[in-house]
Amino acid sequence: MRSVLNWSSKMNKYLAALLCVFALYGCSESVEQPPVGEGSELSGKVRLDGSSTVFPISEAVAEEFNAVAPRVRVTVGVSGTGGGFKKFVAGEIDINDASRIIKGSEQEKAAANGVEFIELPVAFDGLSLVVNLQNDWVDQLSIAELNAIWNPDSTVKTWADVRQGWPDEEIKLYGPGTDSGTFDYFTKVINGKEQASRADFTASEDDNVLVQGIAGDKYSLGYFGFAYYIENQDKLKVVPVDGGDGAVKPTLATINDGSYKPLSRPIFIYVNPASLDDPAVAAFVDFYLEQAAALSEEVGYVALPADVYQSGRQRVAERTTGTAYGEGASVSPLTGNDG
Repeated sequence: MRSVLNWSSKMNKYLAALLCVFALYGCSESVEQPPVGEGSELSGKVRLDGSSTVFPISEAVAEEFNAVAPRVRVTVGVSGTGGGFKKFVAGEIDINDASRIIKGSEQEKAAANGVEFIELPVAFDGLSLVVNLQNDWVDQLSIAELNAIWNPDSTVKTWADVRQGWPDEEIKLYGPGTDSGTFDYFTKVINGKEQASRADFTASEDDNVLVQGIAGDKYSLGYFGFAYYIENQDKLKVVPVDGGDGAVKPTLATINDGSYKPLSRPIFIYVNPASLDDPAVAAFVDFYLEQAAALSEEVGYVALPADVYQSGRQRVAERTTGTAYGEGASVSPLTGNDG
């Protein structure tokens, strides 16, 4: 349990240090993006794949971009963060949607293939625990209870095994697949280690499949990004989580102020700088960072501070590659200092 609590504490510092990290990239004068031509004159294609959590934002950006640049074909795939990184490090896509930071092993594969990356946070997400609308017994769940349910050695079979007085009915579990960044994040925070999870749950990289499963089973429990709960709150009930300071329900306010913990997190896009030589990709990325705040909130996430998006645009303009968060980072996301 100590490792879980330590990770929770680190993640709180991690989120608080987000502005500090990106301030390091915003100390110089702002750099203007070079003009790439009128949107209506642009043509070509932009290829995105990866996280189903980030997908709603990228899809919304792609739709808005298509309205101003109709000759550019933007494709947005959903193969999970890990699946997207496999394509990204092989140079098969321009942008990877990621609900977690890039892993050291993925950085190594990218380097071996001569692929660089620009890491750009685009929104805050509150990973949400949800149950069926007919569930009238779960008022909240603690981190210890979630660990008891989801850890690899779990003996929990029924709701009564979680808390006395709850129904003696089998819990039907739903969650993201193992290629999902949400799965990595959840298992790290709840079970103390990425990919550490019981295996007997219905898994899918498509969060809509999880929504349908939970909505159709009275005794179900599952988790995914906040936007999918917001989109389906007429079909699902969200569960407040006690991270140590009392039970808190995920909302735009609690995710933004950090009180919904430890399941709040930043989500990212990773851009191949070589792809920015294509004016269509360059224009799309600039448009993405310009519209991310409004569109992330429109689809159910929390916008980052304006300074973070501006720092992201500067990183793109200067082609600043590498990670400020992941393994081997030159800047520590926990302290804001060189690591």
